[in-house]
Amino acid sequence: MRDSPWPELVTRGELAPAEREWLHTNGTGAYSMSTVAQMHTRRQHGLLVASLAPPLDRLVVLSHAETQVTIGTRTYRLATHRFPDVAPSPGYRNLEQFAQDPLPRWTHRLGKERFERSLCLARRQNVLVLRHVWHGKSEAQMTIRPLLSMRKLHELTRVHGAVAQTVVLRPDAVEIKPDPKLPSVHFGHKGLFMGSPDWWRCFELEEDRLRGAPHEEDLWTPGVFEFRLNPGEPQYLVVALGEMPSESAEDLYEQSRDELLALDPGEEHSMSVRSLFIAAESYCVDSTDRPGIIAGYPWFEFRTREALLAIPGLFLVRGQLERARAVIRTLMAGEIDEWLPRRVRESGRGSLMPAGDGSLWLFETARAYIELAKPDDPFVKDELFPRLRGLFLRILRSESDLLWITPDGLLANGHAENPLTWMESRDKSGLLTPRRGLAVEIQALWTRGGETLAALAHAFGDHETQQLAVGATETAREAFYQRFWCEETKYPYDVLPEDPSDDAEFGDASIRPNAVMALAIDPELFQRRQALAVLGCAREHLWTPKGLRTLSPSASEYVGYYEGVGDQRRSAYHQGLAWSALLGFYSRAVLNAAPDDFDVQMDVKNCIEEAIEGGPVLGHLAQVASGDAPHALGGCPAYAWSVAELLRTLVWDLGL
Repeated sequence: MRDSPWPELVTRGELAPAEREWLHTNGTGAYSMSTVAQMHTRRQHGLLVASLAPPLDRLVVLSHAETQVTIGTRTYRLATHRFPDVAPSPGYRNLEQFAQDPLPRWTHRLGKERFERSLCLARRQNVLVLRHVWHGKSEAQMTIRPLLSMRKLHELTRVHGAVAQTVVLRPDAVEIKPDPKLPSVHFGHKGLFMGSPDWWRCFELEEDRLRGAPHEEDLWTPGVFEFRLNPGEPQYLVVALGEMPSESAEDLYEQSRDELLALDPGEEHSMSVRSLFIAAESYCVDSTDRPGIIAGYPWFEFRTREALLAIPGLFLVRGQLERARAVIRTLMAGEIDEWLPRRVRESGRGSLMPAGDGSLWLFETARAYIELAKPDDPFVKDELFPRLRGLFLRILRSESDLLWITPDGLLANGHAENPLTWMESRDKSGLLTPRRGLAVEIQALWTRGGETLAALAHAFGDHETQQLAVGATETAREAFYQRFWCEETKYPYDVLPEDPSDDAEFGDASIRPNAVMALAIDPELFQRRQALAVLGCAREHLWTPKGLRTLSPSASEYVGYYEGVGDQRRSAYHQGLAWSALLGFYSRAVLNAAPDDFDVQMDVKNCIEEAIEGGPVLGHLAQVASGDAPHALGGCPAYAWSVAELLRTLVWDLGL
């Protein structure tokens, strides 16, 4: 049993446990992330990954801080790197333990003595503070060589001759500007800097290699910092992009520590809830012009659908209505003809496309927000309600080729270039799971959204909108009853054609989790016998300890493992991989069907807690797992929707 909600890992000089990852963020999109051994395996790993236009436009600034400690005549190299065709360098052999309580901290055993390294990102600044404490009996020496990438998040650096090697020295400070197009990098220290610019070559990134991507990088260093280590006396190195902070290194470190410690909701909650409360904050971005949610680390950005799905678990469960409002406003500010954008754009990158189901998810997020907000909340009346009404009327009038109403009142999509649902992975040949037509969970979003709008219209005296919403909801539910249930599978169709006469021939009766999502969103679409049949079928065909499979193993198209490179991996995302976030929908549907059954509640609790353990990133949840045992985790290693949905289940649905 864990006795702390903060991640901790004992390595005792072994590499295998030290290959798990850690993540530390600062609230504005900047982050630090690597393996526990600090042997980078992804191009997005780095000690200072700054955000130039918070929360986006991220830049890998400082990749490594190559550290060695000299005690008498013996020198210990603490770095672990992988280079082509050789074993990893052995720095991990001195690593005893890693803990993130709340700041990442490494404990090394150097001979009979102990040496601690820790780091923090200054809250809401592109500033990294490295802290070192020597616990030996006599003085030691330390050198730190910064290795810089200075490139965009998804790129790689190779040796080139364009590095500006000018170094500006000031008392206790060094400034460099290796790329004239980027801000300067500043170092604050109490040691001695020796300039020796050079390239370090051929760092190999194992996870990038496994996925078939370019996986070697060269890093540039401006020189080396030398420090005297006195027992018990911290030595700091501050690395800042743009300008040095006015606060001292000690103050920045303590401020970050205090803010993170305050995330723990306390011992009145279960350990799982406490750990997810802490993890949730990593994805939340405040104090910027565009408050938002990072969909996942290290490579996802600010996506509309994922943000709306995550808002209840990341903000509302934790009672943070103001922060939820700020993110919703960011999304609504990017409207495209009433639709929300598919993502919040990084500066200078492409045009935006409208989000079909992302716009529908706004109704679900609004419903969760309204349950907590005061009846006279001006945000609901003046901002949310007009936007929901505009979206609803646009769809009802079939004014777009993105979403429209069929003659029998269901919601259809057919936009080939802008797929509607969350099952939208692509390879070189195009969309891997096409779901054009009538998707089952989209009907639930439409009917429950109409119910939400009708309640708001009634509260605000808009009787015309209320009548339209009620009528559309009733019509769609009746059509759903008539068309979506498949007697052959005792499970709803996943997708139907627009024309009812084509249902038998062209309806997709695949066993997928979208029916479970529909049941969780709008139980009124199902008779009780149907609801129980859906849950039984989902338990038999889709449930795994790490999530719900995206396709039944009995299907010929089923892919049970997340392996291979490129398109091989992408093809598996919605053809059998288990998504941990879907456990939240499954749990909600199960609890709705048996709200007073204690045994059911305990089963759901145990399922959620089992899914939480053992993620690739300490303290976080991965996006997917293999559908087949042993259910190896994959996809985005730290995924906001997974954390948010399981936290929502534990707190709101189980009351833990």
